[in-house]
Amino acid sequence: MSTIRLRGGRLHDPLNGLDGVPGDLGIRDGRIAVLHPDEPVDEQHDVSGCVVMAGGIDLHTHIGGGKMNLARLLLPEDHRAGVNPCGRPGQALELDACGHVTPGTLATGYRYVQMGYTAAFEPAMLACNARHTHMEMGDTPILDHGAYVMLGNDELFLQMLAEGAHPDQIRDLIGWTLHATKAMGVKVVNPGGISAFKFNQRRLDVDEAHAHWRVTPRQIVQSLARGLQALGVPHPLHIHGSNLGVAGNIRSTLETIDALEGLPAHLTHVQFHAYGTEGPKKFSSAALTLAEAVNARPQLSVDVGQIIFGQTVTASGDTMRQHANAGLASPRKSAFADIECEAGCGLVPFRYREASYVNALQWAVGLETFLLVRDPWQVVLTTDHPNGGPFTSYPHLIRLLMDRGFREEQLAKLHPDVAQHSALRSITRELTLQEITIMTRAAPARLLGLRDRGHLGEGAAADIAVYRDHPDREHMFTTPELVFKDGLLVSRAGRITAVPVGGTHFVEPDYDRAVEKTLRRRHARFGSVNPAHVAIGHDELCECGHGGRLLPAACFEGTT
Repeated sequence: MSTIRLRGGRLHDPLNGLDGVPGDLGIRDGRIAVLHPDEPVDEQHDVSGCVVMAGGIDLHTHIGGGKMNLARLLLPEDHRAGVNPCGRPGQALELDACGHVTPGTLATGYRYVQMGYTAAFEPAMLACNARHTHMEMGDTPILDHGAYVMLGNDELFLQMLAEGAHPDQIRDLIGWTLHATKAMGVKVVNPGGISAFKFNQRRLDVDEAHAHWRVTPRQIVQSLARGLQALGVPHPLHIHGSNLGVAGNIRSTLETIDALEGLPAHLTHVQFHAYGTEGPKKFSSAALTLAEAVNARPQLSVDVGQIIFGQTVTASGDTMRQHANAGLASPRKSAFADIECEAGCGLVPFRYREASYVNALQWAVGLETFLLVRDPWQVVLTTDHPNGGPFTSYPHLIRLLMDRGFREEQLAKLHPDVAQHSALRSITRELTLQEITIMTRAAPARLLGLRDRGHLGEGAAADIAVYRDHPDREHMFTTPELVFKDGLLVSRAGRITAVPVGGTHFVEPDYDRAVEKTLRRRHARFGSVNPAHVAIGHDELCECGHGGRLLPAACFEGTT
């Protein structure tokens, strides 16, 4: 049993009420522990002048699955740039890796840990592609991981809904899908829209009927949210709303919130769903309207999907909207795929430009949303990697949120119509370290039901990041002094010191196994993958994760 003491730091732990409190932090056998001041330890680190917080948790980042491999193939130039074919001096444990916009699995793990993150969650896993996704996440070193399985556009679900299936049947289909894929939650992308696109619909509003199944996005969102609540899944329905990127789509977003009828939900990359039609260009910020809706509903949470200027690639299951945006690709290439009538994906490279009115407004909308949502427990820091920008830009984003002067300097560089008229100019709020700790640690852990992560309380996993305090918050959050994963020092001043295998988070809700008969009949007639072959067992999940620990999250008692 090993013991470690971090001496003299300032502890930030919102869950346990620590807001920069001076003190020591103890670790025993990979868990945070209370150590007697005179107790001998195996290691001691002087962290005076440092901020100590739990390891970061990225609740929404595209890091695994077939879609991301297509994105990497689409931008080979991103992987060629800066590649060093030789080993890095002094970095014996960090294998050669490459990619910035869509880094490979190795680089993803290294870069996250070198920023102080210890867990990341893939938000768009197809049931029939779940093995691939788990294997790719398992190939990502150090990080704990998990994924949300996509539902709401697969043919069986839509048929059941169209035929008036009892809510218990929908619940059981959700339960089986979570169990079979070893997912952490359910994500719905453009509810019904991916399927409707295959029937030549190019837009699907919240109360518009699917051309074939005659069901609406409102019905889809309601049934999925109710099913997850009944199963007791900790993470509520993860919603990629209708009409992504369309001027005036704030109406769709508000209608989606209304469709929930008070049920909890998480609205993802809301920057892309908060646009109005005011002004001469008929494209405006609706961040205030969205923030007011969130502020009035404590059962809602959001992540922002902040855009970052520069090159990236948009990678989404929303084939309908990606097809519409393909003409804006930079460079001019794109790729689209569909699999097993479950969902699709579209890959469109894109360069966000400061001189573009639309891109500048998107940048402002994201920051306005962060700053106008009052409760930091309801908003999670993301760029929807890589859609809004690479996750490595998080330190820059944190500085924008914490430093009004820096924010105004950046605003002044943008398209003049945005720089002069953006509501961002009048927002004086600067986020505190405690609020950043909530948005990047405590809130994601709570939203995912990770009771022993995201905080520094006794018994929690010793996932810890130690940052040297610095007035330039971008500098501070770029390279932590120390990062621990389960009590093991994995990074020191940006140098990888150990590469343990991360664990896999998932849920296993109870459901009626009779739904498997329906699945077998359906797949025998229409499918090419046997449902029995879709299901992933514990041994196989462990193998997919290179022997990493299995970390099931407890479900609460469901209600009907």
